[in-house]
Amino acid sequence: PPKLAVAPTLLQARLMMPREKMARDRKEKVPAAPPPTSETSGLDMQCRQKGGTTVMLRNIPNNYHRAGLLDLLDKKGLRGLYDFVYLPLDFRTGAALGYAFVNLTDPKYVPRLWSALDRLSQWAMPSRKRCSVTWSHPYQGFEDNVERYRNSPVMHASIPDSHKPVVFQGSVRVPFPPPTKVIKPPRIR
Repeated sequence: PPKLAVAPTLLQARLMMPREKMARDRKEKVPAAPPPTSETSGLDMQCRQKGGTTVMLRNIPNNYHRAGLLDLLDKKGLRGLYDFVYLPLDFRTGAALGYAFVNLTDPKYVPRLWSALDRLSQWAMPSRKRCSVTWSHPYQGFEDNVERYRNSPVMHASIPDSHKPVVFQGSVRVPFPPPTKVIKPPRIR
């Protein structure tokens, strides 16, 4: 007897569909990584020449949380080499937004982080995402990152600690520097 072709289920069809088409179907736009330009190449050179220490990790799985990211950094041999970490989470759902910022204590540790995490695809939790390491811009260095977030709504008392950036001395977490003005609560949509 001839075999009948079975139409794929909606889920199977979506798994076979390119991400951009799925986004069009949902009427969303998928942000594409910008192609290398003279501007981004210039930023790369600038950070290297000035001893940049803050990197942005892109394509972090949405089911990751700060504790998992810190564990990953430590397992990759970076324990004690970073002094600032922030994995933004959605205030409403608690899901990671897919990127994180890590500041290393010395520019000489940047290549170690870069080689350990760039193109990483084996996460503690199932994910098809592949990490991409880039320079953080415009905030570079411990002081810039602290100043960026110390008065931010993310530091408001109503926000759980797990959603906030953290700072370290050596491998020990220390209190985040206090705000310099009144912190407004975040707008949660």
